[in-house]
Amino acid sequence: MTFSIVARSDDGESWGVAVASKFLAVGSAVPAAVAGVGAIATQADANVAYKGQALAHLDDGATAEVALQRLLEDDEGRDHRQVGLVDVEGNAASHTGHACLDWAGSRTGDGFAIQGNILTGEEVVLAMEDAWTGADPEVPFARRLLASLAAGDAAGGDSRGRQSAALLVVRERAGYGGLDDIAVDLRVDDHTEPIVELERLLGLNDLYLTASTEEEKVTVTEELRNELEERAQAAGRDTFHAWVGAENYEMRVAPDGSWIDQRILAIIRGEA
Repeated sequence: MTFSIVARSDDGESWGVAVASKFLAVGSAVPAAVAGVGAIATQADANVAYKGQALAHLDDGATAEVALQRLLEDDEGRDHRQVGLVDVEGNAASHTGHACLDWAGSRTGDGFAIQGNILTGEEVVLAMEDAWTGADPEVPFARRLLASLAAGDAAGGDSRGRQSAALLVVRERAGYGGLDDIAVDLRVDDHTEPIVELERLLGLNDLYLTASTEEEKVTVTEELRNELEERAQAAGRDTFHAWVGAENYEMRVAPDGSWIDQRILAIIRGEA
């Protein structure tokens, strides 16, 4: 019912899952990941308990292969399951039970596990693998996961059609305000073009929930500070700080007002 990629970034700092399916809210069932531990996708006749169990095994030091074997040996429904894992070191493992509906299969390599069932054919996972391994290393990890998922969809995807998609990425202190590890947690639960919609949401995630890089920061001079205050008041806010809070741009403006993200500067100036 599903196709997915589970992966670790080349720099060893991020883990993630991208998944799509003709299934309502696939993101609620398939993906799980913990920074510094690993990631998993559980699908087909999904055993959602695999998520917590696998991450616990990985956290205890098991490799992806060992964690997978432990999951399967304790599960009488293993022949109906499909699951992919990547551990802290980037080792990957995948299982497709012989009772999974055709076409079902997987591809694994250094740092990734790709799997799918009820697909139009093997070309789906092969396209995903090609997109992943052939990606420009400068492409951000979340974008690379999404591009692999989109390649699988373009190659045929789920043979029953489209309905939902999800993207989960974890990295230490990557979350809102640096207070958790969730870099991306986006779900499209019911949509005619879920991967296209997921890409749109990822763009918004980058804007609102991703911290500015050093290259994106513009130093706020006294002249610019006065301009920002004036523009915020023109927009109906008492102060620039109030405008930032109302527009949810906290991740892209310094708490002390010493810098502003170049995109936010363009927005308040009406240039974007």
